[in-house]
Amino acid sequence: MKAKKLALLALFTAIALTIYVIEAQIPIPIPLPGVKLGLSNIVTVFTVFAFGPAEGAMVLACRIFLGAVFAGNFSSILYSAAGGACAIVITVLLRRVLRRREIWVAGVLGAAAHNFGQVAVAAALLGSGGVWAYLPILCAIGMVCGLFTGVCAQLLVNRGEKLWKIT
Repeated sequence: MKAKKLALLALFTAIALTIYVIEAQIPIPIPLPGVKLGLSNIVTVFTVFAFGPAEGAMVLACRIFLGAVFAGNFSSILYSAAGGACAIVITVLLRRVLRRREIWVAGVLGAAAHNFGQVAVAAALLGSGGVWAYLPILCAIGMVCGLFTGVCAQLLVNRGEKLWKIT
């Protein structure tokens, strides 16, 4: 990997981590566990579409691990990893079929996949299928937030194309 590309990916990881830590301090007006804006996913979706699937997965994995370290919440790493894995798979698959003006769709469907992964882990850890009833609520809220993150990522990819060229 070229040094410039590695430096950019490290920068994107730092940006995603900073957004994640700051977002954790923002009170969410919806008092439901697991609900958050997911603003750091802007960086993940952007990285997948601007640089590639492997690069996006690396930024996501580093952000999840370092987020658990800096937030001091290692119990959440299972939820984040499962949700992140589901979201990155969907995002990578969508990268193959979406046009540049449709990147926002990856934000929406990635958010739904993320919620699915988190509920699956919760069901496994709790040993109860009852938590699946929570999925439609999480998905509805998550998809609205995913629309915002997807639109932001699309703007970054489309408007900064010349800035992201690595030669």
